[in-house]
Amino acid sequence: MHITLCFSPVGDTFRVRARMFPGLINCTAIDWFHPWPQDALVGVANRFLSEITVLPDEELRQKIADHMAFVHLSIAEANQNFRVQMRRNNYTTPTSFLELIKFYRSLLE
Repeated sequence: MHITLCFSPVGDTFRVRARMFPGLINCTAIDWFHPWPQDALVGVANRFLSEITVLPDEELRQKIADHMAFVHLSIAEANQNFRVQMRRNNYTTPTSFLELIKFYRSLLE
């Protein structure tokens, strides 16, 4: 039997659940998520930006989506530098990218 569980490593929830259910950690293989490629980030950003009526210009919408993907990917690179220097992890997850989109949408509206 194969069961897939998805937990975000951000915050205390994962650590608390791992303590409550040690069998989830001890008897399983943990496969960490893989970063999204840039074209996927741009596609998701375009999808959410298409709902904004303030951006009638398609070229401007594409530039904003490209910028959002660039920011998310540059943060992932900065996280690697942070890990080397501070020996601590900082994660950028798909949820953090969706929060970035939500922030941009609120600024644009």
